[in-house]
Order: sequence, then structure tokens, then C-alpha cells
Amino acid sequence: MPFDFSQITAPFRMQPGLRRVVPGQAQLTPTRPNGRHLREKMAVLAATADEALVAAPGFDAAPALRAIALEARREAEPAFAYDGPNECAAPRLSWSLRAGRPEGNGEAAIGDLLRALPAEKRATALLCLAFEEDFAVIDGATAVIPWLAVCLPSRWAPEEKVGRHFAEVHAPVADNALLLQASEQLARLVTGTDRWERFVWTISADPRLHQHPGRGKVAWPEDADAETIVALASFRHEHQTFIPVAGSGQAVFTIRVSSEPLDSALRTRSDASRLRDALGSMSASVLAYRGLEAVRERLLEALGRRISALPAQA
Repeated sequence: MPFDFSQITAPFRMQPGLRRVVPGQAQLTPTRPNGRHLREKMAVLAATADEALVAAPGFDAAPALRAIALEARREAEPAFAYDGPNECAAPRLSWSLRAGRPEGNGEAAIGDLLRALPAEKRATALLCLAFEEDFAVIDGATAVIPWLAVCLPSRWAPEEKVGRHFAEVHAPVADNALLLQASEQLARLVTGTDRWERFVWTISADPRLHQHPGRGKVAWPEDADAETIVALASFRHEHQTFIPVAGSGQAVFTIRVSSEPLDSALRTRSDASRLRDALGSMSASVLAYRGLEAVRERLLEALGRRISALPAQA
């Protein structure tokens, strides 16, 4: 689904931006065979599963996985079923765990990947492969994040966030005063009975979905002109939602990352105008945090031309 550019406002501010999920709206996106999310997640789990699948000592993720499986049942063909850490299935991938052992006749590489992982990580890995979303758990009483299954992070390291307070997790974020001040209240809000969603976006020189800071960084070319910069730019955005875990005071935080060439993402002159106005109003600290300080003026120049060239309606 194309990004809704009405979510972009100016002046740009770092804020929670939560809104209620429309009743009945699905919060999960099954992966597609040979799809981009599946391919990148498989590569991450094969190489660095210990960085992607992390939990605080003693944390029981079973209630969270059951909540995700219950949400998956909104689909006519659920992408994930869970009967315990040793008994779960990803029917669309044709793989399952039976007594902890991978069984199935889907893509052979998925079975090989599951067999190579420690037994205690296999259910979470199968969950990650079943959906385009990544997952984390937030505890409403403590505002701590005790469990993460994040293969496609946006320049942050999941293994450094596990077991930490919501405010600590967001401490590096630029212009984060509103987020930090509201951290306890936000944790209680999103772990209640209502369902919430938010949208975040940036412009990146790196087209990859997987952007763990330890896997290298793609830099903007220093001397390129505005059109070269915009041709290299990717529009990266996340749809984040919260799924209540019944009776636990916890919620599953879902993160669906998308990335596409900037010129492909812009469909109308309104899209380009909103993006230009938001980018132009970013503070120096936000630009530095997002790695845009050196290219903002060139991006603004190119976006100005697209406002004139793009159609009024898609």
C-alpha cells in the first residue's frame, strides 16, 4: 500500500503521533514467497540471529506469540499458528515446528535455517519469517521492553535495547523531549485495551530494509548535484502498531518497514510539497540524527522541481 503523505506535517516535530487503529483493520502483513522482507530476514537470521532475537533473562514470550497468532486469525488463511514454543506453524511458508523440530515441504532454505538455529529461537524465527512486521513487547507497568524480534531495524541495535526502559530506548533520538516526558504515560496507553498505530518516515541513502548500525552505512556522495542525490534517495517509512496481550498489561509492538526510491514514492505535487515543507522545517539536531544535514538543500531543490512537474492527483 502506498504511503499516505497526509501523515507528513510541517513544521516537523518529533512526537508520538498515535491514532487509534480502525476497528477490524489487520495489523499484520504475511510475507510473500521470494518477497523482499522474507529474503532480507532470512539473511539476517542466518548471519546474526543473536542480535535480532533477544529477550531479558526469564522472560516468557508465549503470551505475546499467542496474541500475534490470534491477530493472524483475522485472515482467511492465517500466516502463523501457535500452540507453544515447540508447536507452531507458518502455513503460508509450509513450515512448522513439531516437538521443536522443523517440518514442512516449503522452501528448503527456510527449513535449513530453522535447523541451524538453537531450539529456543526457532519459534520466534518462524514468526519473523511469517510476517513482514518485526516485533517487540512493551510492559505497561514498568515501561520496559523485555523481548524483541527485530530483523530490519532502522539504524538501531535490538540487542542494545532489550531489558531497557522506554525512555532509555528513545534517549538517542533527536528532539526527544516530548517522547521522554510522556514515556510512562505512553507505555500505559499502548498496553491498554485500545489499539494504536503511528507512522514514521525519513529519506535515506541506504535502500536496504535491514539497517543495523553494525552492518555498515551507505553515505551520501559529497559532490553530487541535486538530481543525482534525489535519484539515489530512498523514502523509508514504518507503520507501527500495538496489539494488546490480554491479561498481561503488555502489548506487542509491530514494525513494518518499507523502502522505495524517493521518486517512485512521490505520486502528486501535494506529496512533494508536504515532504519539502517538513524537510525544510527540521531542526539541526534532527537533520544530524537522520544523516540529512549535508543534503537537505539539494533535496529541497529537487523537491521544488517535482512540485511543478508532478500531477495534482494520482
